[in-house]
Amino acid sequence: MADDEKTGYWLFKQEPGCYCYADLERDGRTVWDGVSNRLAQKNLLRVRVGDRVLFYHTGKEKAVVGEMVVVAVPQPAADIDTQALVEVAPVRRLAPVTLAQIKADALLCAWELVRLPRLSVVPMTPAQWQRVEELGRTAGEAGKTSGTGRA
Repeated sequence: MADDEKTGYWLFKQEPGCYCYADLERDGRTVWDGVSNRLAQKNLLRVRVGDRVLFYHTGKEKAVVGEMVVVAVPQPAADIDTQALVEVAPVRRLAPVTLAQIKADALLCAWELVRLPRLSVVPMTPAQWQRVEELGRTAGEAGKTSGTGRA
C-alpha cells in the first residue's frame, strides 16, 4: 500500500494512573506533550499527521493497549527549548501485548522499547507494527471464552 510508505509508526508511553487509553476514548482527542527526554522530544518532532501510534501503559501494566492516530502537529515556536507536542485521537483498543511478550519475540526484542526502556516516544518499523498487531490478535483470541457471552 502506497500510504504505508508515507505513514510513520510510533509507540507512546504513559502511566495509566496519569492518563490511560480509556481517558483518551472519553476525551476523543488529546495533546501529547510533556516529553522531557531529549531523544523522545527529537522523535516526537518527527511525528506527522496521519501517523499511527500504539498507546503503551507503563507502570505495573507494561503493555500495548490501544491504537491512536495523529490528527494535528502544531508548529513549534522558533525557541529551541520549546517542547514538541502532537494531538492524537483514539482508533481502537487492542488486546494487551505485554512487555514480556515483546521481549520474548525475535522480531521485537532489539526494538528501542526494550533497549531504551525510559524512552517515552519510540519509533517502529512497519514490520514491528505488524508483529505487535499479530501478538495482540493471538492474545485476544486466547482471552476469549465460550459460554454465556457476558462481558
